[in-house]
Amino acid sequence: MLETRLTEKLGCKYPIVQTAMGWVADPNLVAGSCNAGGFGFLAGATIPADEMERDILRVKELTDQPFGVNFHMYQPNAAHIVDLVIEHGVRAVSYSRSPGPEFIKKLKDAGVVCMPTVGLPKHAIKAVELGADAVTVQGGEGGGHTGAVPTTLLIPQVVDAVGDKVPVVAAGGFKDGRGLLAALSWGADGIAMGTRFLMTEESPVPRETLQRYMDCKNPAEIIVSKAMDGLPQRMIMNELLSSLEKAGPAKKLWIALVNAWAFHKHTGGSMAGLLKSAWAMHKDSEIPTSQAIMSANAPMIIQKAMVDGEPADGVLPSGQVAGVIDQLLSCEDLINSIVTEAEQRLALLAQRAG
Repeated sequence: MLETRLTEKLGCKYPIVQTAMGWVADPNLVAGSCNAGGFGFLAGATIPADEMERDILRVKELTDQPFGVNFHMYQPNAAHIVDLVIEHGVRAVSYSRSPGPEFIKKLKDAGVVCMPTVGLPKHAIKAVELGADAVTVQGGEGGGHTGAVPTTLLIPQVVDAVGDKVPVVAAGGFKDGRGLLAALSWGADGIAMGTRFLMTEESPVPRETLQRYMDCKNPAEIIVSKAMDGLPQRMIMNELLSSLEKAGPAKKLWIALVNAWAFHKHTGGSMAGLLKSAWAMHKDSEIPTSQAIMSANAPMIIQKAMVDGEPADGVLPSGQVAGVIDQLLSCEDLINSIVTEAEQRLALLAQRAG
């Protein structure tokens, strides 16, 4: 009952997507999601260039199911990732900023599904014009960079705008079968979840950091802040975010420069490459160059929490849904519970309609 255009296009059993969270969506989590019948994206934007192929091959060792890779056009190894995706038969790519017409054409010619994440109907329309095969649409409840429009209002708008052309995947606030059924009723072809997969047994996030997510019992405490990189991001309030909120522009920029340089070295770039990327983002997105540099700030600060297990010294990107999750399940148990609940409620609705 849960076969949709999305499952057909991605080759997965259920219309449930695990998003590519930086430092979190590693081969183990991706394989766990795929083996359970969902579709997982590998977080290619935070994997060092010389380890990218290793991680793609590791996913293929752990699952024989199709999976995807996430990247963005401004990272130093973007062209190499496109080549690796094609070479190793990766099923799909996800991205937030378009990788450019030449990359999209190369991917589509190779049969790779292009699946950007957008936050407004106009962005979805533009993505389809540029060649997107499906679009993930994140409402304001979602974690990380997010917009202000709630999922309940945004998804029907995007479905009306592009739904007959490509599958629409709903993101932002999903954790169970009720949410999946709601998304399907709005006209979406599936759901995408980040925070819920972060809070699973296969998640590589250190237990000290996971405990911060488990301890958050109030969705209102998961706020949207521009303190990280000048763009709205939804995060759990903690010690570092509180200090960033109070910091002045000069201090924020200095922190960003230090972290941006560290991140660029981590991904195989140079200072010249960092400045070139910042300038390209400035031209393409019409944002100040200083803010473009700050966009590289987030990954290294997130790493403190997600890799080093120091939740007080890093930031905690999170959807509001973390405030109502009280159990760490395996990917298999999570997806099975979502599917079972969705099918039960769908059958109940059919009975009521009859």
